[in-house]
Amino acid sequence: MKAIIKFIPVIVLAGLMISGQDALVAAPVAAIAAVVIARLTDGIKFQQCVTAATKSVSNITVALFILMFAYAMASAFMSTGVGASVVNLALSLGVTAKTTAVIGLCVTAILSVATGTSWGTFAACAPIFLWLVNIVDPNCVETGSLLLTTCAIAGGACFGDNIGLISDTTIVSSGIQGVQVVDRIRTQGVWSGACLVLAAVAFIVAGTIMGLPSETASAAGVMDRIPQSAIDYLLEERPAAVDLLTQVQNGVPLYMIIPLIIVIALAIMGVNTFACIGSGIVSAYIFGLFAGTTTFFGAGEDGTQHFAGLQDYVDMCMDGFADAGSWVVVMMMWVAAFGGIMGEMKAFEPLAKLIVMISRNVRQLMFCNGLLCVAGNAILSDEMAQIVTVGPIIKGITEENVEGSEEDMYKLALRNATFGDAMGVFGSQLIPWHVYLGFYVGIAANVFPLYEFANTDFIKFNFMAMIAVASLLLLTLTGADKFIPLFKMPREPQVQLKKKAESREAA
Repeated sequence: MKAIIKFIPVIVLAGLMISGQDALVAAPVAAIAAVVIARLTDGIKFQQCVTAATKSVSNITVALFILMFAYAMASAFMSTGVGASVVNLALSLGVTAKTTAVIGLCVTAILSVATGTSWGTFAACAPIFLWLVNIVDPNCVETGSLLLTTCAIAGGACFGDNIGLISDTTIVSSGIQGVQVVDRIRTQGVWSGACLVLAAVAFIVAGTIMGLPSETASAAGVMDRIPQSAIDYLLEERPAAVDLLTQVQNGVPLYMIIPLIIVIALAIMGVNTFACIGSGIVSAYIFGLFAGTTTFFGAGEDGTQHFAGLQDYVDMCMDGFADAGSWVVVMMMWVAAFGGIMGEMKAFEPLAKLIVMISRNVRQLMFCNGLLCVAGNAILSDEMAQIVTVGPIIKGITEENVEGSEEDMYKLALRNATFGDAMGVFGSQLIPWHVYLGFYVGIAANVFPLYEFANTDFIKFNFMAMIAVASLLLLTLTGADKFIPLFKMPREPQVQLKKKAESREAA
């Protein structure tokens, strides 16, 4: 009964999120509930709760700084033409109703890596691809090409959130497990790429089986195809997305893709995260000078030439800091505080003990860690809440019950970080009541009012999410991850459960 009572704060958080409350409301209320329950069940004093909360927040301090820089880079990439160059490159290859989904998948996958945000990527690409598929297939609702494309860009937008250098979920999940972001990207890169390829194949096969039309389309007149109401919505909610759409229509030089290539290359080389992000922000501005999307000089208030263009760019970056700080950073701090209090009263200890009890080897234990992340995401209805709350739990389960060399334990930590991120981001695409899908429905409904979207519409053809979640769990459980370069976990007896070692010693 005591263990059940300790889950009341989780129920409060999940209930508020499901009812539509903002995370900035739900997380503080749940944290207060956790303080009350901690006092009633374990007699934990208020100051102890505050200490546990602040300690939990301190664990993600570096991640919060990186996140603010990431938001600045996301704005820079969408406003300078980096994102538009990626979209135009894909559209220049030719698109039909049969191929819109797979091209949308690839474009959103690349763009989400560049911007680090799945929500921003979906908001930027939904107006393009939802109207594009309607143009090449006027009967897209009846033929199914609309939902096929919708699921493709939803899943593709999550790709960069799971492996992007500047993604908040990548940064936070790595920070909680104590691993470097670049190590995460390097070790899971082949697996992530394989999931993307398999998803692309699935969309091609689906488009063929459904017998979709094969007429082509171009980026010309993209803005003319979008209702003014949808443009007004984007201007209010995501102005940078309108900049991107305008650049897609007007065209930008292909070399504007170079800043993205620089960031990805530096990440692969193992360069410091701040240096990678900084290179993206600076190079986007420099190349934008040649492309005409950024300026250096500009007229000041007195009419004379000043460095107004550079100042505008700096101000845009500062707005990125403010956007992150005014909502995401604050929300993450509250959720981290909630997780710290829950950890202080050991609310998830029964689940941890159950995992340890039923696991007969390290692979089974790690597999259960993955399942726990899925369950946490379904309960909390928010991927970041799951990452911050469940992350410390699976970290503790692994560190307290597995023994191995420092190098091998680090590899297990990398897998836990991948679990938290993948099961949070991709898992959200398979949970009907998740806030992620609620956001997607809102965006899709506003940019494409010809169809009434529902949360379940984003699940039906979301091959990217299905493949990522299922393959990660199966590869971990079966040991087949050894066939994927850099992705295999250490095998027994390199690592082993402490209870098995103790039983052997006793024997």
